[in-house]
Amino acid sequence: MIRRYAEQDTEAVIDVWRLASEVATPFLPADFLEREPDNIRNIYLPHAETWVFEAEGSVVGFLSLIGDEVGAIFVYPRCHGRGIGRALMDHAVQLRGSLYLDVFKDNALGRRFYERYGFLCEGEHVHEETGCTLVRLKLGRK
Repeated sequence: MIRRYAEQDTEAVIDVWRLASEVATPFLPADFLEREPDNIRNIYLPHAETWVFEAEGSVVGFLSLIGDEVGAIFVYPRCHGRGIGRALMDHAVQLRGSLYLDVFKDNALGRRFYERYGFLCEGEHVHEETGCTLVRLKLGRK
């Protein structure tokens, strides 16, 4: 079930982010990954429209929107391949129509998901905090 994020979901969302990041972005610097939970708690969640996917009473995935930008979409690795990411993205498309996002170029798992979903590359730029390359993707109204 997809529902709006509530403050009591914060630690579950951070746990999903942490485990999914270990799988999808192991190339990111350790100091960046150590700072991110505080940024998620204090900056990203308070300023984004976040939706969680709940299964059997637990948060197993989430998606955050800032306007038509997908700021985050993460699913517990043990739940990959169950349609949770697709359901969250379908929800975002239903809400916004056209979407944009940035994904790390070396995040092969995420890039495959976005490509299968229909996102197209619009360019690349450097993520200032990590020095890693980001790919800018766009999805037109489906």
